[in-house]
Amino acid sequence: MSEAAPPPLPAVTWRRTILMGDPSHFSVQGGANPHTRTWLGTRRSVDRSRAIAQWRRLRDMLRDHGLRVIVVPADPGAPGLVYPANAGFLSEVDAEKPLAEKTFYLSNLIATRAAERAHYERVLSVAGFRTAAVPARFRFEGEADFFPVCNRYLLTHGRLEQQRFVAHFGIPPWKRIYGFRTDRAVEPFLAEIAKPLPVQRVELVLEAHYHGDTALCGFGPRRCFLMAWRRAIAPADWAALVEAYGELLLELSDEDAARYAANSFTYTPPGQRGPAVESFLFVPAGVSDRLLGQIRERGVSPIAVDVSEFLAKGGGSVKCMIGDLGPVAEREPPVRAADSAIRSDTTIR
Repeated sequence: MSEAAPPPLPAVTWRRTILMGDPSHFSVQGGANPHTRTWLGTRRSVDRSRAIAQWRRLRDMLRDHGLRVIVVPADPGAPGLVYPANAGFLSEVDAEKPLAEKTFYLSNLIATRAAERAHYERVLSVAGFRTAAVPARFRFEGEADFFPVCNRYLLTHGRLEQQRFVAHFGIPPWKRIYGFRTDRAVEPFLAEIAKPLPVQRVELVLEAHYHGDTALCGFGPRRCFLMAWRRAIAPADWAALVEAYGELLLELSDEDAARYAANSFTYTPPGQRGPAVESFLFVPAGVSDRLLGQIRERGVSPIAVDVSEFLAKGGGSVKCMIGDLGPVAEREPPVRAADSAIRSDTTIR
């Protein structure tokens, strides 16, 4: 008698998983980008209740669309935890692979936010993610400056500065120097991780768009459309983007760029097959009807959400508030346990 065939393995169900940071202590502590300070250079004051209401709405919209949200507990000494796009980046973020086959590379953040790293590492470890360090000699702020778009990774960078006030002819008689957040010298390290996909460098030139995800956004199935703002990018690198993406590139207007339209979160539910793939783009409220129409023309459904308190006071919009952990198998118990345990630590319900 022949042996019975083993039962088939159960099908794996994947669920897109993200980080969000409890906003209970959101405030402007370091004032490290142009959005965080008034024209006099003083730090802006956050309307905490408004911020919490906006955060809840974004979280609920994401959950309603099937995403799992892991919340990083608040810490009064680390108000920037509300922007976990800076935490680092996950290798092969869109691949449907077990957690053991992926690695989350933690960022080397600007000094005023360096304490956040320990929080992110703890939460990710509890959730079952393997973490690793980017060499300490490189300034690097994660998926805010390093992200896949179609068949390559984009690495955005700019001039690093010691943040300071300098004399200025005008009123007031000083101005703030901010600089950018990621060192182009990190490219060889990241290129080894990204293989076989190539890495394309993009230089940023406007301090108000100090991270790449404030000026560029890959969206749609396989992230193969690129939304980008020409004025924030060095001319030679803009030309290279046009050559690389051609008709896939959607150029932003100045008005939409000012609303941080590029700081949007792309979401294609896992497990879809065939030509009719459903895809969404969570965009900041207030972007133009023209842009919303251009997104729909590409077969992507835009979903507008108001997170204006986070942009106006902290310099981050929808994408800055989301750390992308990609698709995770429903049967991965650490993630489910972490989601429950970590959320129980937070005052946000």
